[in-house]
Amino acid sequence: MIGQKWFFARILFSILFFSFHMMAQSNIVINDGIENPILIASEQERSAALLLKSYLDKSFSTAFYIETGINYTEKKSKIHLEIRNSKKLKEKNSFLIKSDENSIFLIASNEKTLRYAIYTLLETWGFRKFTSKETYIPKLHQFEFPKNTEQIHLPTFEYRMLLYPDAYDPDFRDWHKLDWYLDDFTVWGHSFDKLLPPKEYFKTNPIFFALYDGSRRAESLCMTNDTVVELVEKKIQLLLSKKPNIPFFSVSQNDDAVFCECKECQSLNKKHGGPQGSLYFFLNKIAKHFPKLKIVTLAYLHTLKPPVGIKIESNIYTLFCPIELNRGKTVAVDDYSKSFRKTTLDWEKTASHLYLWDYTVQFSNYLSPFPNLHTLSDNYKFYKKNKVKGLFVQGYADVPGDFTELRQYLLAKLLWNPDIDIEKTTDDFLRGFYGKAAPIIRKYLNLLSENQEKSNAYLDIYSGPVQSRNTFLTPEAMSQYDQLLNEASLIVYDDATLETRINKLRLSLEFVFFEQSKFYGKDKHGMFTTNEKGIKELKSGLSERVLKFTKSCTQLGIYELQEGGIAPEKYYEEWLAIAKNTTNHLGEKLDIKFLTPPAKDFTGKGSYGLADGNRGFKDYNINWIGWYGTNPEIEISTKKLIFNTLKINFLNDQRHWIFKPTKVSVYGFVNNEWLLVTEKSLESLEEDAVINIDVITLNNKNFSKFEKIKLLITNQVKVPMWRERKSKKPMVMIDEIELYTN
Repeated sequence: MIGQKWFFARILFSILFFSFHMMAQSNIVINDGIENPILIASEQERSAALLLKSYLDKSFSTAFYIETGINYTEKKSKIHLEIRNSKKLKEKNSFLIKSDENSIFLIASNEKTLRYAIYTLLETWGFRKFTSKETYIPKLHQFEFPKNTEQIHLPTFEYRMLLYPDAYDPDFRDWHKLDWYLDDFTVWGHSFDKLLPPKEYFKTNPIFFALYDGSRRAESLCMTNDTVVELVEKKIQLLLSKKPNIPFFSVSQNDDAVFCECKECQSLNKKHGGPQGSLYFFLNKIAKHFPKLKIVTLAYLHTLKPPVGIKIESNIYTLFCPIELNRGKTVAVDDYSKSFRKTTLDWEKTASHLYLWDYTVQFSNYLSPFPNLHTLSDNYKFYKKNKVKGLFVQGYADVPGDFTELRQYLLAKLLWNPDIDIEKTTDDFLRGFYGKAAPIIRKYLNLLSENQEKSNAYLDIYSGPVQSRNTFLTPEAMSQYDQLLNEASLIVYDDATLETRINKLRLSLEFVFFEQSKFYGKDKHGMFTTNEKGIKELKSGLSERVLKFTKSCTQLGIYELQEGGIAPEKYYEEWLAIAKNTTNHLGEKLDIKFLTPPAKDFTGKGSYGLADGNRGFKDYNINWIGWYGTNPEIEISTKKLIFNTLKINFLNDQRHWIFKPTKVSVYGFVNNEWLLVTEKSLESLEEDAVINIDVITLNNKNFSKFEKIKLLITNQVKVPMWRERKSKKPMVMIDEIELYTN
């Protein structure tokens, strides 16, 4: 490392110097510079010995020497590496580090766990692997280790997987003792469509698939069809023949809420507590056919809760996926998590093996600050207490998001041992990764968490900067964060590596600023200003700033800004489109009132936002106002303003159940009653995966005769068949009601 190496070296030297004088009698001491220190390893352990030597040689000026068959009674201190079975190493992934009067022994049952032992020993001497590319190696004069000690190391969780950028690196995984799904699963994740592909079977055999709301649907399978079971078993056997030694196989519902309601499946569902009943009936058959295979299935959406009155086969591993937790508070105390706690307890009693899928970032905004770090330690202690045996921790995948490096480091440590001192571990990382700026970055982290906790707001994995504008991302808080990162930048101005790391953190604040500026529009903190002619203009230099941001993202490998979402270059293109998407119309200063209240999560800026001259674009979170399953009625006080054209902007985002309406009606208020002035019926919906904006135009010369007009928007009666789900209603979303005279 550049810049901060002096800090660790000085601390470690002081500790070791003190230890040598005060505890020399109780410690094994391996000195540098006297003669070659020795590693003892047979041919079986040679590659592990070379690995340990590669690190120790960089710390000592004298190279370590690998020897085979040295007499263990020699008084010279040595490090022994042994791969052997031991009664003390019954648990998977366990290893033993012990010592006698002269030597240190690293003992493991296989080469992988011997590497775990090596990295554990190195960490006791101050070595760190902060990221896949950043390893701290202290320059030391001696290594010490307590004499006559023995410690068995074993993980709290038997399976530990991180889906973060550096977890793709095998050396990083080994150092932090992580598993990897690509190595351990023949088939991973949602798999019904892989085991019985609809493209092959649905057209000719729709009966193989779910009967849902009266129609056969390709999104899921019929759980009670014996032919389906046979075909799935044959497919599994085929895939296993290609990868026979991989332990896990996922047999899991697709990423959807469709399930079978045929007579047989429905009977099982009623008997066993819901759709999970027929699922585990189906899984038990598969599990009995492959008794030695570890079959993993997702407890997700409609199968989130355990089945009632059904014994789950011992080789089925349930992967519990609680999506809707409040990520801003620890699950053990959060009122919002009561049902999660009960469901966890129920699964503990029901599942043969309970694993948990933990969502640890904001998937709709990889760069937006997400203050959940203060919850992780207590959450993992809760999982340990409630017999969760394995964890799949989903993060940014291979995208470097906000505080990626710290998140993945802390999570890896917690997966091995939830009882670590999380504050000390955090400080240790910050000192090593941010050097002289560490105290400032610590203040920044703490302030994010404090502001989130103070707001007492629900923190969602599918939220973003606009939703958090009144909680931990207020303009006032943003100014404080910005000031702290300015201080951090000044401290490391002479260190290019550290400066780059601070600048990556700044990208998060930039992203928040851009997203919120779209929302605020021409108001304070918005992207627009109004010139002397009353025309909205983009603030000077703002597009250049966005361009710089997107280029920085690309340089840092941030190739998308959300899960499966927009690339930085595309973000800039959309910014330019939004900048041109303003309007100046006659209705901007008129009073607007909701006669039908919008959905509480989609109120935007309130009625004012419908006529602020700032049109919504493709993100339903920004400016759009939504009505869920209701028909919006909106009153406009026109005061006999002269206009004859009315334009209404509707969002069409069918993936999120947002559709254009069926009809728009305009009423005028006269003689204490509403009279129909004009209306327009819209064409029937067609399936459309593209997000677009439909502008509905109504013309009538009589609009100006009324002091008030009322819009009645007739929503879709139900969700169209291609997006139909039992829990979903159609939503209509509006932004900007524009008045013109032509």
